[in-house]
Amino acid sequence: MTGKQNSKGFILVFLGMLSAFGPFVMDMYLPTLPAMSDFFQTTSSRVQLGLTTSMVGLATGQLIFGPLSDKYGRRSPLLIAMALFLISTVGCIFSQNISQFVALRFVQGIAGAGGVVISRSIAADKYSAHELAGMLATIGAINGIATVVAPIGGGVLADFGGWHGIFWFLFIVGVLLIIGSMRFRESLPGGQRQNIRWGDMYRRFGIVLHNRQYVRYILQYGFTMGVLFTNIASAPFIMQQYYGLSPMLFSFCFGVNAVAMVISSALAVRFSTMERALHVGNHGMLFISILLSVAFFLDCNFWIYEILIFCLLAMVGMTFTASNTLAMDCERKNAGVASALLGAIGFAFGGIVSPLVGMGDIRMSTGFLFFMGSLCSCVCACFSFHRLPFRKKALNFAPYRIINVFLQKLL
Repeated sequence: MTGKQNSKGFILVFLGMLSAFGPFVMDMYLPTLPAMSDFFQTTSSRVQLGLTTSMVGLATGQLIFGPLSDKYGRRSPLLIAMALFLISTVGCIFSQNISQFVALRFVQGIAGAGGVVISRSIAADKYSAHELAGMLATIGAINGIATVVAPIGGGVLADFGGWHGIFWFLFIVGVLLIIGSMRFRESLPGGQRQNIRWGDMYRRFGIVLHNRQYVRYILQYGFTMGVLFTNIASAPFIMQQYYGLSPMLFSFCFGVNAVAMVISSALAVRFSTMERALHVGNHGMLFISILLSVAFFLDCNFWIYEILIFCLLAMVGMTFTASNTLAMDCERKNAGVASALLGAIGFAFGGIVSPLVGMGDIRMSTGFLFFMGSLCSCVCACFSFHRLPFRKKALNFAPYRIINVFLQKLL
């Protein structure tokens, strides 16, 4: 399958759809979370476990499919992941209770992770540093569009077919990607694969983690994902229960906010360097998170909340493009493992913060998690800019110095 190459247009659309698995798996059924509590006759916190387990699955699955794609090529593990996704999606549809649903969401997350991790590996296989930045930015924009479409489409489908209709739609998406995977021509020739034993294959995680610059980038990415998932977990309850929006109006607002990530992902490549884009995005994210925390404390109205969330997600999108490009460029020889660790730490951070959102007053906990995630992300970014003059000035800020000492001990 290595002779004839796929067109650049096919690769772009195919990788964009694969990377969009995350938003579709997680965001599409967000408008139905309150209704699912009634369907399964359980609490909202137990229904939210379906979101948490899918994120844990998305993290775990990348650690499985990343090394597999380095050893066996990209195509075969991708076909296995898509088949598993179809099976687990059908299982979710016919779940008899919330426990079955939550368990199958974990399997669905593992399967979806195959598409996410392999899409980045394919991009690293095919493109050089500058082209890679452009491709990842474009994929990020497609991913952002998926984030826009997913909750809006979920709201529409919920009106006609309830949450079952949403999962039937995910099944159809999985079928389309199975077809795309069959058409995909292998991007990792046999001579470039890691022909090593299983035990040695997973020891390569340690080799990659010895690259301190790579570790700094993925930690920064992880904290930023924590900010994003704080918004994903809190938005349905803040918008619908506190501000009184309907599921459809919530879906629309959630989608509009995701437009910010689409725009900023595309703008990131216009900076002189990816390091500069990362610097601007992180410090903007920290500033806006402080404003949001204050706004929550002062009991702000909906429009202040909406504008600040839109701006926050714009900064998040900018940092995603930069950190993904910089991290993958650090470890081209181990693209599968590097992509796996990058994605795994992001969804792991997301899985950790999501249950914390519901502790106490949801707006106060959300504001605190926004601030802490942004601060830690900013410190990791500054710590990685060892060649840039603004690092020394930034790290004079007291909270930065404390976290910087911790990172120096860790790394």
